Amino acid sequence: MNRARKAPLKDTQSKPRRVEWPTWLLIGLIYGAWLAALAWYAQGGSGAALLSLVVICAWYMSLQHELVHNHPSPYAWLNRWLGLLPMAVWYPFDVYRRSHLAHHRDELLTYPGQDPESNYLDPADFAQCSAPMRALLVAQRTSLGRFFIAPAFAIFYLLRPLCQGAYWRSAKLRWTWVQHAVLLTLMLWAIQAWTGMSALTYVLCVSYPCLGLAFMRSLYEHRPATLPAHRIVVNEAAWPWRLLYLNNNYHAVHHAQPNLPWYEIPQAYRAQREHFVESTGGFLIPGYGKLFVRHAFTPIDHPAQLTRPQSSATTRP
Repeated sequence: MNRARKAPLKDTQSKPRRVEWPTWLLIGLIYGAWLAALAWYAQGGSGAALLSLVVICAWYMSLQHELVHNHPSPYAWLNRWLGLLPMAVWYPFDVYRRSHLAHHRDELLTYPGQDPESNYLDPADFAQCSAPMRALLVAQRTSLGRFFIAPAFAIFYLLRPLCQGAYWRSAKLRWTWVQHAVLLTLMLWAIQAWTGMSALTYVLCVSYPCLGLAFMRSLYEHRPATLPAHRIVVNEAAWPWRLLYLNNNYHAVHHAQPNLPWYEIPQAYRAQREHFVESTGGFLIPGYGKLFVRHAFTPIDHPAQLTRPQSSATTRP
């Protein structure tokens, strides 16, 4: 057992909170950089401006992760409003919030159908897929596949329930998607009116690759293992990656203390590095660069993994 995981920070607002200035400054920086990149595009920046927007929107997705975990404000409604803008297009904030908090049930990590962020399939389900689909699923376990293919799968699984009548019976879900659609329409209209960038250009050249860049963090973020703590990685990434992913590369720290703000995670990790590495069963990666190069065409592992809850107490569809 990991001693560092015995006393995680609780998701509670019962204690007085100091002002999280680093996160407030980050919010201003990301929104300001996004507007500056759009202005650059309007002045003819084209390709370089689009590349900047990809990075900024991926950074915004990391910020949304912080907002989900009660930062920078103790007021959930305020954090929600700070992350509602569909800068990255696809995920409504409320849908992402619900899914991600469900992912934090560590006892179900990586279980297909149990962990909403699992990258794995049940072997029986994998065997029933067509040969081309199985090839795509395996390709997703490479770094190139994670960037180019995984976003298409994610978008498909996000939008597929919208075609099911039962999905729309929830008034909360209806409001979530109506709100998202209105904000997205207004945002894309404003971008085109101000910069001349079409909605199609923004979707294909900004939002899709930014999703791929954000997904690169989770290429090997979790793995199947008997002990839940052994399923969570520690990636000692270089500072540009740490900044882009807001230190979520120290993923074992985040799962142990999910309410710890992004700027305090490195210090918490350094203070108990041996404990965290031991708790993961040695699931330690020394950075993203070599990992991405080594697995550009070679899968990290196989997408079909026999990972099932060990008792009926942990199973829930």
